[in-house]
Amino acid sequence: MIQISDVQAALGRIRADIRVSPCPRSETFSAVTGNSIYLKMDNQQRTGAFKERGALNRILSLSQDERDRGVIAASAGNHAQGVSYHAGRHGVRARIVMPLPTPLTKVSATRAYGAEVVLHGANYDEAYGKAMELSQQDSLVLIHAFDDESVIAGQGTLGLEILQQHPDIEVIVSPIGGGGLIGGVACAVKESRPSVKVYGVQPARIPSMKAAIAAGKPVTLDSAKTIADGIAVRRAGDYTLPLVQKYVDDIVTVEEEEIANAILLLLEREKTLAEGAGAAAIAAVLNRKIELQNKRVAVLVCGGNIDVTLLSRIIERGLVKDGRLVRLRVHLPDYPGALHRLTGILADHRANIVETSYDRAYHGVNLGDTAIDITMETRGPQHITELISALAGAGYTHERIL
Repeated sequence: MIQISDVQAALGRIRADIRVSPCPRSETFSAVTGNSIYLKMDNQQRTGAFKERGALNRILSLSQDERDRGVIAASAGNHAQGVSYHAGRHGVRARIVMPLPTPLTKVSATRAYGAEVVLHGANYDEAYGKAMELSQQDSLVLIHAFDDESVIAGQGTLGLEILQQHPDIEVIVSPIGGGGLIGGVACAVKESRPSVKVYGVQPARIPSMKAAIAAGKPVTLDSAKTIADGIAVRRAGDYTLPLVQKYVDDIVTVEEEEIANAILLLLEREKTLAEGAGAAAIAAVLNRKIELQNKRVAVLVCGGNIDVTLLSRIIERGLVKDGRLVRLRVHLPDYPGALHRLTGILADHRANIVETSYDRAYHGVNLGDTAIDITMETRGPQHITELISALAGAGYTHERIL
């Protein structure tokens, strides 16, 4: 198990190459939650994520023989870019195995930083298996994404930075995938300030660390789709689990819609872009998954690499959860002027129509009638309630489409 001395040594080792990411107070989130919320913006690192810290510490810890042999890693995103970028800067040959479905933007970015990319497998597990095979075949040093002591110590430097920036912090909330980030941060923080509470957050669809804590050992969960793909890890690490057991106070989970809404709020209110994994911690705080009141809370926004097409869908999903986008199915007579009357009611209540779709054959529509699905921009849940009430008052049969 790593010690705080390992994290302190890692900080000294990587300091020249890693930015001290800002940790400003969020006035908006502080007001909403009744706490003083500080956002640790490690999405502002050069490659857009905290993973640089651990990757760089491992690379700088290589012996000369290991440097000469080169390194290999398996990753679909942030770890790949962190290893590629810092290996290139320090003259170390790097090979990265990425799953075949990895978005082209991430593959291109990893190659642009100088690594050789090998595309293999349908998921991370298959890519990791290939990386292990190539490591043995070509005598390359394998840099694990989270289950490596040097990597864990490197990630822990983020915790030391928070304590330097806010010595009076009372709570730290971190996302959890395999546990490398929270393991290092919790060790650094608890050994420095035992009174600080450390909470972890996982997607409800794949809570591998929570399952490992319950079982007392790492267990392998079934794969699951989540917008927090950066922490969609099926099995907690062997090195990370003991750290979490010793130092982390509790682990909570968040739903997909909560993560999507957090991405939207970070973008809209804080003008910062977070990927699903990077927004998981603030999602837990905003949705009161942790009992906090009048506390000074540091929340890790630890990654901002997100595919733009996925971002557009996440924004839309976030708007739906926030009550600012709604779809209603309204039944109305199929004669001239019927739609005009309907849209007049919506206009009177200041709803902005963004999409419509007619159907005369399905949804239980009577002959001579039609059903229209109307997607509208609204001001929030109260505004939706007003619209539904107005439609009911005008005699329209309607339903909300979720």
